[in-house]
Amino acid sequence: MENNILMQDTHGRGHSYLRISITENCNLRCTYCMPAEGISLTPKAHLMTADEIVTIAQTFVNQGVNKIRLTGGEPLVRKDAKDIILRLGKLGVELTLTTNGILVHDFIDTFKEAGVHTLNLSIDSLQKEKFNQITRRNYFDKFNENLELLDANGFQLKLNVVVMKGFNDNEIIDFIELTKDRNIQIRFIEFMPFDGNQWNKEKLVSYAEILSQVNDQYTVEKVKRLIDKPHDTAKNHKIRNYKGSFSVISSVTNPFCSSCNRIRLTADGKLKNCLFSNSETDLLQTLRSGGAIEPLIFQNIKSKHAMRGGMDDDAKFQNPKLFSQNRSMIKIGG
Repeated sequence: MENNILMQDTHGRGHSYLRISITENCNLRCTYCMPAEGISLTPKAHLMTADEIVTIAQTFVNQGVNKIRLTGGEPLVRKDAKDIILRLGKLGVELTLTTNGILVHDFIDTFKEAGVHTLNLSIDSLQKEKFNQITRRNYFDKFNENLELLDANGFQLKLNVVVMKGFNDNEIIDFIELTKDRNIQIRFIEFMPFDGNQWNKEKLVSYAEILSQVNDQYTVEKVKRLIDKPHDTAKNHKIRNYKGSFSVISSVTNPFCSSCNRIRLTADGKLKNCLFSNSETDLLQTLRSGGAIEPLIFQNIKSKHAMRGGMDDDAKFQNPKLFSQNRSMIKIGG
């Protein structure tokens, strides 16, 4: 159903992947995600309830969505997260999550019952002091304990690493070494601009720079099972004779907009057709008033820009006036 004309934008891209933020709350305070002073949280009455999340998700599934990812904030801090996961697991789609891993020990059985097989875990340093510095919290040991727990329970794991020059770019090889004896994927992410995260291009470590550093140390290869899929955000690679793999999400230097099939629903029920777009469509208020949300969804998708929310050249992308008009990452949904 991905070619359903109603879920296509004006550039011919079908949309089958929905990312749902179920909370703005988080138990970490990562510097690239949240301003140092924190954020003003949306009042609870303006956030989607569990019933509303499931109703909106079902609407998207009816229109051809076949993959749903839960995000936040940290999705697992929400008190009814288990109920939401189990209910979405009954929609007949691929269900997955992005989490910081701190609370996953309480959700192992829930994940299994809901049919969650793959998890993305966010970690930006393998050094305890750096981890605490970037997260502004002290959960390094708990993360590693839960990583082992998930691995032992057979989950397919992807580790998201936002690479920043002068902070953790000297750990790229350390992360690669995690793939030597484990079937996990390391996903290096280019540092992206959002409101309040102090982005500038000098902090960027590009796809080319990451690959160059890895090529200096290893024999890098592509294998058949890792050939980039049509909608992949990541460029996939493997070290010869290593069990796992690594990839680079190059949103800044080599964007993948031409094949994008993603749409995002914020915790307060706003639909964003691009991570970088500052325009939103309020689905929640229409749902609560008894209106049909399908026309709003189709209209939102039709308005999607060809590239990065309309920031289609380097000058626009580096203009702080443009990306500061967007939400902070924690209020979009990672």
